[in-house]
Amino acid sequence: MTPGAPKARSFADLRARTLAGVAMAALAALALGLGGWVAAIFAAACAGAMGWELRRMLAGRFDGAGWAIAGAGVAASLATQGAFFRSGLAVTAACLIAALILTRAERGWTRAATLIGGGYVAVACAAMVGLRDDPLYGWEAVLWVILVVVATDIGAYFAGRIIGGPKLWPRVSPSKTWAGLGGGMAAATAVGAIFSSATTGTLIHEVAVVSGVMAAVSQGGDLAESALKRRAGVKDSSNLIPGHGGVLDRMDGLMAAVLVAAVITFLRGKSVFIW
Repeated sequence: MTPGAPKARSFADLRARTLAGVAMAALAALALGLGGWVAAIFAAACAGAMGWELRRMLAGRFDGAGWAIAGAGVAASLATQGAFFRSGLAVTAACLIAALILTRAERGWTRAATLIGGGYVAVACAAMVGLRDDPLYGWEAVLWVILVVVATDIGAYFAGRIIGGPKLWPRVSPSKTWAGLGGGMAAATAVGAIFSSATTGTLIHEVAVVSGVMAAVSQGGDLAESALKRRAGVKDSSNLIPGHGGVLDRMDGLMAAVLVAAVITFLRGKSVFIW
């Protein structure tokens, strides 16, 4: 084996990962950049696909409960665009009650994961639409979230492979390390500060800190989905994206980050970029 071969092999998937990540981020940025019903339909399509993947992964089939949780995400996204975020939450609750009834005969874990996962997907996608609907900084907010998640993945990739060290949760995700988490948070913090400075020029330090928190939560979302797949005995949530698994595989971290941004925005009653 020639010197340096192990390190070269550890970066062998960098090009494929980067191209796939950039392509999917560009698609999301385009749809969300157009805003309005285009963004809502994009979020609804992603929510429906993830609901389909989730139910098939957990129950081995797509049934009435699957329709309920997939419908929750679709309806919540569209209701948020048509009215407001609280409408999306109300629709989600109604669909989850239907799923609760339809899964009454199932064992505890499958039922709980269906309801929690379905609610999580629906609320996250509706929150994405709600963030985008801000007339002042809606586009900046969703672009910021996307860039932070991309920066987290890139920072974690390089730090994990260069530094290595102890694993975050080796039983669930053998490739994730504490060094990778630190690298991802550092990259996200820097990108958040640069983005805030270059766009709105406001609350730079605050946005940087929130970006670091979003990075940690994003990695948590990734780990949670990995744990779910391991429990379900599957490698990918689906094969909807050839060579890259399913929509849930690609959006697990983004949804977690969106929820952080949405909670801060909706609790404050204004964009994270406004004093």
